[in-house]
Amino acid sequence: MTEAPTIRAGDRWFAALQHVLPKHLLTRVIYSVARSESRLVRNTFLRIFLNAYRINMGEAAQPDPFAYRSFNHFFTRALRPGVRPIAPETDVVVSPVDGTVSQCGNIEGDLLLQAKGHHYSLQELLAGDAEAAAAYRGGSFACIYLAPYNYHRIHMPYAGDARDNIYVPGELFSVNAATARAVPRVFARNERLICDFTTPLGRMAVILVGALFVGSIETVHCGEVNPPPSRRKAPTRIAKGVGQQFAKGEELGRFNMGSTVVLLFERNRIAWEPTLVSGATVQLGRPIARAVKT
Repeated sequence: MTEAPTIRAGDRWFAALQHVLPKHLLTRVIYSVARSESRLVRNTFLRIFLNAYRINMGEAAQPDPFAYRSFNHFFTRALRPGVRPIAPETDVVVSPVDGTVSQCGNIEGDLLLQAKGHHYSLQELLAGDAEAAAAYRGGSFACIYLAPYNYHRIHMPYAGDARDNIYVPGELFSVNAATARAVPRVFARNERLICDFTTPLGRMAVILVGALFVGSIETVHCGEVNPPPSRRKAPTRIAKGVGQQFAKGEELGRFNMGSTVVLLFERNRIAWEPTLVSGATVQLGRPIARAVKT
């Protein structure tokens, strides 16, 4: 029996507000403003953000926040070399990001857990790709949320070769915990980029989920695939970058504001670390799973 969802009053209000907001329009505005190189615009955004969040600029390659050309350059800042060492063991899968685990575990048939009482379909998450859904059915998944204060580049959890890239248009709901509790199937409804890889552990998907104000998902091998002014109407395969090889820990892409990464592995390929539970904090490069010995 499926547990009834635990939805707080504040969650319902926040979800209701998002249903009526012009989410795509607001995201286009933020997209433009965040990239403005006007000193006034940049500094205003920076001061608001730095007052709202505690940011460890000592980890950044450029520690002066006011030295960046735009707010977006600051937001997607690089880290200093060596700040996030990548676990080198060949049987270890590492966290691709700094963030918080929303959910993780086994894919129960075709269903992934979103929040208590809420599940979403693997096939819907994969934009109806029956072949990919069959490959991951019964496998393992982890959903990691990147808050605004986190480092916002995404790296490879394991070495692999790019085999497919699918941009999926959709909604732009927030993907924080409140929305996950209140909006059914949010990760399968939002805009996303599905990056599928061939690895020594079998297939691995790294799904970059867009959200409110996240009007841009940029990857190393595909470039910026969903600029706001020209959103496509149907899922689109992107041939660019297919076949490119990535090392474990190598940069894969970046978000323009907080969002979520969903990881998928085939059945019986990996086992999540016992510490990887809902609400756990993860850091780029640290072990989150190990290969299953056969």
